[in-house]
Amino acid sequence: MQIRCALVGMPGSGKSTIGRQLAHRAGVPFVDLDHRLEQTLGTTIRSFFEAEGEARFRDVESQVLAEVAQEPGGMVLSTGGGAVLRPANREVLRRFGNVLYLRASPEEIYRRVKHDKTRPLLQVGNPMDKLRELYAHRDGLYRETAHFVIETGRPTVHTLVNMIMMQLEMAAASARESPPPADGLLP
Repeated sequence: MQIRCALVGMPGSGKSTIGRQLAHRAGVPFVDLDHRLEQTLGTTIRSFFEAEGEARFRDVESQVLAEVAQEPGGMVLSTGGGAVLRPANREVLRRFGNVLYLRASPEEIYRRVKHDKTRPLLQVGNPMDKLRELYAHRDGLYRETAHFVIETGRPTVHTLVNMIMMQLEMAAASARESPPPADGLLP
C-alpha cells in the first residue's frame, strides 16, 4: 500500500514529528510544507511574516501547496497550522489524499511549544490565549478538511504512527471492497 496523506492541525500538534516517522515507516517521502515555503521565500517564515504580513504569506503558502499536491507518488505532507484557512487550500488537501487532523488541546500544545521562538503566531504577550483563539477558529476547519481525526494528547509518537497506519490500511481495504457505482461512473 502506497501512502499519500496530509497532516493538518495546530502549531505544535505533532505534524512534523509524526509525519517524519509515518513517512519512514511507509517508505515514502516526507514533505514539510513550511520547509518548502522557506526554500521558496529565501528566508524564514517568521522573517517573511514580519516583513510582508500574513496575507502575503498565505498567498505564497497556497501556491506552494498547490505545487506540492501536483507531485506524483506516495508522500506524507505536513502542512502549516494555518494552511486550512483558505477554502481553496482545503479543497487541494482533500483531493491530495487522506487528510489526518492531529488534534491536541491548546493546553497540551502550549506545554509542547512554550519555549519555541520560531512560531510567529505565538510570539505575543499571552501565547496561551492566542492558542485558545486559534483553536476556536481553526478546529472546525481542520475537521471539515480531515478524513480522520487523530487525538495526539498522550500516546507516544510510535503508538500514534501505528494508529495512523492501521487507519489508512483500513481505509484502503474499504475502498478496494466498495463496489463501483451502479451507473458505472466514478464519483
